[in-house]
Amino acid sequence: LLQVRPAFGGNIMATILCPDYRPQMATVRPRVMKKDVYDESRKGEIVNVRLDGITSRTKVTASVKEESALSVNLHEADVIVAGGRGCGGEKGFKLLEELAEAIGGVVGASRASVDEEWISYSHQVGQTGKTVNPKLYIACGISGAVQHLVGMQSSDVIIAINKNPEAPIFNVATYGIVGDLFEIVPMLIKKIKESK
Repeated sequence: LLQVRPAFGGNIMATILCPDYRPQMATVRPRVMKKDVYDESRKGEIVNVRLDGITSRTKVTASVKEESALSVNLHEADVIVAGGRGCGGEKGFKLLEELAEAIGGVVGASRASVDEEWISYSHQVGQTGKTVNPKLYIACGISGAVQHLVGMQSSDVIIAINKNPEAPIFNVATYGIVGDLFEIVPMLIKKIKESK
């Protein structure tokens, strides 16, 4: 079993190997891999075990509801328009919301933009956010830290828009656009609206 995870502050991806211990286990975040095709020929056996005379000492002490009004379902989205530090603030995210609406998508975000409180945590993609694999992921102003990439790199098509031609996001992008998102995104919105 080979386990790959970020190490040294996310600067490298480390492969962890435990050759001398059994059993071995690893966890996988939701939507890291594509769902397998259902195979009707595979059968399992359900064994019901009755535990008589055992009392549980477990009790619920608190219940926390997930954000609802500001929540977004990134897991099920086919199109995600995500923003990072390059958005510069809430104004930049308003522009991304307009693009997402024009193409039937939702808005995602990097941890940096969530930490700046430009957008709520429910939009965060990456190691400390949600793992997604939409058909289209448009990364606007996201440099491409390892922690963000692990949450979105399995997307079918990745379009990256960034001023820095050396940004790591271009290493995973299907298509890269080097330029200012505040010039490029309005042009995209205009062309999309004209084509409708």
